[in-house]
Amino acid sequence: MDGIFARIFNLSSYLSSQLIRFIEGLFYTTVNGCSEKSVVNLHGESLTSLSNSCCKSVFEGSLSSFTHYQAVTNPGIYGRSSLTYNELPVNSTREAEIKHRKGHIPFLFQGFTLLLHGLRVVRKIAFVSWRYVVCYARFAKVRASSILSRVQKTLRGSSDDIGWMQNTAGMAPVADGTARFRELLQRIRSGEHSLPDSFVYLLIPGLFSNHGPLYFVSTKRFFSKMGLACHIARIHSEASVEHNAWELKHYIEELYWGSGKRLMLLAAALSLYWGDLKDKVAGLALVQSPYGGTPIASDVLREGQIADKEIRRIMELLICKLIKGDLRSVEDLTYEKRRAFILKHKLPKQFPLISFHSEASIAPNVLATMTQVAHAELPQFPRLRCRVVARDDDYVLAARKLPVIMPISAAMAISALHLLLRYGEKSDGLVTCRDAEVPGSVVIRPDRKLDHGWMVYSSWNKNPADPDACEMCEAILTLLVELGKAKQGNASKME
Repeated sequence: MDGIFARIFNLSSYLSSQLIRFIEGLFYTTVNGCSEKSVVNLHGESLTSLSNSCCKSVFEGSLSSFTHYQAVTNPGIYGRSSLTYNELPVNSTREAEIKHRKGHIPFLFQGFTLLLHGLRVVRKIAFVSWRYVVCYARFAKVRASSILSRVQKTLRGSSDDIGWMQNTAGMAPVADGTARFRELLQRIRSGEHSLPDSFVYLLIPGLFSNHGPLYFVSTKRFFSKMGLACHIARIHSEASVEHNAWELKHYIEELYWGSGKRLMLLAAALSLYWGDLKDKVAGLALVQSPYGGTPIASDVLREGQIADKEIRRIMELLICKLIKGDLRSVEDLTYEKRRAFILKHKLPKQFPLISFHSEASIAPNVLATMTQVAHAELPQFPRLRCRVVARDDDYVLAARKLPVIMPISAAMAISALHLLLRYGEKSDGLVTCRDAEVPGSVVIRPDRKLDHGWMVYSSWNKNPADPDACEMCEAILTLLVELGKAKQGNASKME
């Protein structure tokens, strides 16, 4: 029993030692494979035959050793076969030949081969690293060019767009009607009113006018006291141009068919539906209109500038979510949209057309000017009702109204100063003077400093020596009526 365990122990020790020798032989064969490629011409054999011989010698050496061990332990079974295998002349010849060849491979040559492999690995690593460096440099260049382009576009702003109508070929020239406007305004202030009642005077509100309940209210009341038919168009002031033009078309048709009179419009867009409205509209006056566009809208919504996407999200939040409007109402006022619209839908020739623009004051005293945009009606308390019971109803109603005032003039003054310093352009705070001059129109350029909200809201700082907004609107429409008569006379002479 002890002999059996001793044999098993000896067999396991031998197998482990032979396994280690076999692994060492494979490693040695792999390392010397590249060296044998270089000396193949010196020995006259190929790499394949040499490798096969090396592997076969290692395997045969291991097999012969194992057979010798089995012959020693079991002489009755393996003794003859092992002696026969070791005595073969072929195996002894191959082993001698391999030992002879290994002795001719210098050790320094093997180290040089390993050095070449290391250099190849280093070259590959360097190539990959350089490729990544080049890619990163290209990405950084593209990124820097994009940032530089955004900075330049932001700093450039609307410098190339302001006054584009005057620089576009094919646009009709304008005529100056300021002198005649002053004469008519002086007559109106003297009590001479010549507006005929054969027209319906329609006042068209502007952008965000729905949030100002007193928009054009004083002008409408002034015209109504003179016995003239005057209306304020009911439109969605925060909608797009196409939507408002459609609503305005139907509103004009309703007034025309209801009164049988042609309309004089104060600020409107008629070019979209001029074919349906040419017999119903007698003239058009554009007062402080961003006909060519406005740099305020373009600078806010310009694509490709710094933080353009963030600014657009803020505008969508303010206009779409807060005031329930349409962002296209502001986009339609950009130079890009207005240029495309005007070149596609031009106003008809030989049509009475007036454009009025002004310049906002940037004096320090304007910052203290307040504008009434609405009024709040207070609830009727019993005590107040007892005290004013002897007064008339108009006094009671006026006593219950609380004016809502805002510093619109101050805001327009700051905006006008910004446009003057950045672009060198005079404006009313929102619209530059050159963009408000409609091609082919009679232009009115008043000397008085008036901001964009002065014509539609009443200011608290009124000067009796200066004309108010109602008188100016009457003078503009009176000049429009005269212009219409003159064009009709010219048309009849040509016929």
